[in-house]
Amino acid sequence: MDLILFIKAFILGVVEGLTEFLPVSSTGHLILVGDLLHFNDDKGKVFEIVIQMGAIFAVCWEYRAKIAAVITGLPKQRSAQRFVLNLAIAFMPLACLGLLFGDYITQVLFKPVPVALAFIAGAFVIIWAEKREHTIRVQEVDDLTPLDAFKLGLAQACALIPGTSRSGATIIGGLLFGLSRKAATEFSFFLAIPTLIIASLYKLYKHRELLDLVGDAPYFAVGLVAAFISAVLAIKGLLRYISHHDFIIFAWYRIVFGLIVLATAYSGLVQWTVD
Repeated sequence: MDLILFIKAFILGVVEGLTEFLPVSSTGHLILVGDLLHFNDDKGKVFEIVIQMGAIFAVCWEYRAKIAAVITGLPKQRSAQRFVLNLAIAFMPLACLGLLFGDYITQVLFKPVPVALAFIAGAFVIIWAEKREHTIRVQEVDDLTPLDAFKLGLAQACALIPGTSRSGATIIGGLLFGLSRKAATEFSFFLAIPTLIIASLYKLYKHRELLDLVGDAPYFAVGLVAAFISAVLAIKGLLRYISHHDFIIFAWYRIVFGLIVLATAYSGLVQWTVD
């Protein structure tokens, strides 16, 4: 067993769990941290895909009662059917655009400097959205219409640009479209379930030749558990936070973090990957 690899697996798992559901971009953080840890090769990318499952398990655990109610009510309850339909509609823009442009985006933008620029640009979008007057017309997730779901899906699709944040794009889009802070945040959690599961399975299939389930299982397990625990804490913390605060603090975090990456890149202090 490689102790250093165990430590890297643990660190990346914690980073994935803490950032997946916050408006700060888990993909961006994994690219940057993976680069610093020199765990950004093809094997590292597969590892990042696997540990996303820990974050998925976390949101499924936190909302297990809601998910169970939807599954059991799906045959007869219109509310459950509408909920699943909304998730399917919201998932489609990201899926279609990802299939069309995903490989190109990965080749061109999955690098620290473009990620840092996206961090900063996304911060200004958050600040602009929070400074606008909010007119709330949707208080709860179950009140969403299919049109609302489609618009949220378009917002989520912006997260194809690494550093944008899937949850951040969905949440801020929700605020702009008239959702309450709670409804926008919870819908981003629920939408993460089909989005991350399907995306992870698709990427694992594409990179299946790099998988070594026997040899890599211990490292995957460490990353999954770390991602699960940290994601549970992040979800609980975010829900408590938004009951009394806005998202401005995340915008400032994104700006500071992005500027640090740019400063270290152009000063040569850190040799970030450029190609």
